[in-house]
Amino acid sequence: MKNKRANEEQSMKDLVEMFKNKHRLNPGLDKVDVENAWMTQLGPAIKNYTDEIKFRNTVLTVHLSSSTLREELSYGRERIIKTLNESLGKELISKLILR
Repeated sequence: MKNKRANEEQSMKDLVEMFKNKHRLNPGLDKVDVENAWMTQLGPAIKNYTDEIKFRNTVLTVHLSSSTLREELSYGRERIIKTLNESLGKELISKLILR
């Protein structure tokens, strides 16, 4: 009986990608990556005022405890989206909602 394994070699990166796609893990992993990017890219000051982060269907919703900070960040919304997408290495975020 022949071995069912393919004889061709594959990189670990390709195998992980195949596993993530097969088990539909990409949306959950993207959510974690976006949350981490928000916390690291915007710094500890904004992290302290961040109450909740939600990411769904390319929309990032961030709940902030400071209305003043929310207003200030709203002026740089496009720049924040660009910075986060660059740190993620792909265009995941298309819209940012600050609440």
